[in-house]
Amino acid sequence: MSAQLVTAGTAAGQQPWSRPAPAQEQAAEQPWWRSAVVYQVYLRSFADGNGDGIGDLAGLRARLPYLSWLGVDALWINPHYPSGGADGGYDVVDYRAVDPEYGDVSDVEALVADARQLGLRVVLDVVPNHTSDRHPWFQAALADPDGPEASRYHFAPPSEEPPNNWRSLFGGPAWSRTPDGRWYLHLFAPEQPDLNWRDPVVAEDFERTLRFWLDRGVSGFRVDVAYGLYKDAGLRDNPGEYSPTLFGHGPEQAMTWNQPEVHDVWRRWRGICDEYPDTMLVGEVCLADLDEVALYSRPDEMHQSLSFRLLKSTWQTAAFTDAIGSALEAFGRVGAPVSWVLGNHDKDRMVTRFGGGETGLSRARAAALLLLSLPGSAYVYAGDELGLPQAHVPDEAKRDPIFLRSNGERAGRDGCRVPMPWNATSGVGFSPAGAARPWLPVPAEWRQHAVSRQARDSSSVLSLYRQALAVRAEHPALGTGEATVSSRGDVLTVRCTGGGRTVRCVVNMGAESVLVGSRGRVLLASGPGVHSSARSVALPPDTAVWIAGD
Repeated sequence: MSAQLVTAGTAAGQQPWSRPAPAQEQAAEQPWWRSAVVYQVYLRSFADGNGDGIGDLAGLRARLPYLSWLGVDALWINPHYPSGGADGGYDVVDYRAVDPEYGDVSDVEALVADARQLGLRVVLDVVPNHTSDRHPWFQAALADPDGPEASRYHFAPPSEEPPNNWRSLFGGPAWSRTPDGRWYLHLFAPEQPDLNWRDPVVAEDFERTLRFWLDRGVSGFRVDVAYGLYKDAGLRDNPGEYSPTLFGHGPEQAMTWNQPEVHDVWRRWRGICDEYPDTMLVGEVCLADLDEVALYSRPDEMHQSLSFRLLKSTWQTAAFTDAIGSALEAFGRVGAPVSWVLGNHDKDRMVTRFGGGETGLSRARAAALLLLSLPGSAYVYAGDELGLPQAHVPDEAKRDPIFLRSNGERAGRDGCRVPMPWNATSGVGFSPAGAARPWLPVPAEWRQHAVSRQARDSSSVLSLYRQALAVRAEHPALGTGEATVSSRGDVLTVRCTGGGRTVRCVVNMGAESVLVGSRGRVLLASGPGVHSSARSVALPPDTAVWIAGD
């Protein structure tokens, strides 16, 4: 028999999410964030409400019923602050305001209120490692080298060479000159000067920022570059050579990242969140050592730190097994849940990473079931639920500083930031009719991926995500339970237990069909061709299945 579940049809002309389902109840015994499915909204590319070709808060607010219909628990919004525009909003000018392109503070308040009515929580992005070079502090520091603002950044006196060998993650040296000849530090783009967290004014100002947004009802923050902030006090050279696989994440940058003092910041921030019930912090901690990543989620620090090992794994049983097993062990040692990630605004889309075309799509569907079976929280990047591939963006349209600073040697991240396709019109419904062109060009073939089409197709990627989220909500073994991972040949198995029940996620990562021994009931499969009998399940290549029972 087929293991594919079928969703109910929708009346013609009616949006399938126009009457959202009731909010999912959270288990009383654990905080919501421990097992939440968090939907990442790249605000500029999600939905354009005013027709200027740029996604905004009004557009997002209008699409909240879609997120409720989909079945996620919360949404994380990439930076909405006034920005210099050098790095997709991650060069912030004012942390307690909203960029006029996106709306204003009242729009955030209205968004939070609407989301709450739909049972959704709102998590904002906060960027504490660096500001924009247009930030008032940096402008004052440029004007007066001896003023108090200068100590809030890393400046070095004029000299022929930079103060050390530190490199920017976006390419080139991490030091640039000011007009008066001084050097200043930027571990990302030159327009993003790094803050000096050894100045107490920096910490005090960010604590005011947290309270500003928490007072407006947000449920927490995703912390950008949470492994950064503090640098070696003596600005000593990094000991290692450039590594394309570990650059910025391993011992070759021991003086720039993961300094011990940074953990005190998260203890202070945790104390602030503890004053606001049901709020949380989740850190972007891009370190090669998962044991080090997990330390950021100790009971008195951040609630979560994102685990990126799956995001960086190739489609191989050994790689996935190690990524899952090592994360469960590392986070388990500090008593924290794992926050799983398979896609985000910094990485090529899953479909493309896993081979592209139908092969990549089948693997991405299987990976979705694997992601949503694992204990802990799952972060889903907008558009992954549509099976979007990496978009081709012409060089002349690219905006990413990685592409620009490398003189085109690195493709950059624009291809995973192209606007969402909502319907099959020429503008894919991203903006109102007659609006300006989208800020990044949308491929014509993306009409086939539109939400409006997939919502009415029970075999679509979107329907698979919705079905999986519904099944996950019904089965305590998924998301909230405990898990063990094992592999045999090309077959990976995650055994999840919780609430006295067991669900296995079995993934065939090979090129041939396999027969999986099982007396359990098939709950959901990632693709067609799955058949079950009294004692086994036939599993095609690049396919995953959820099986209830041992």
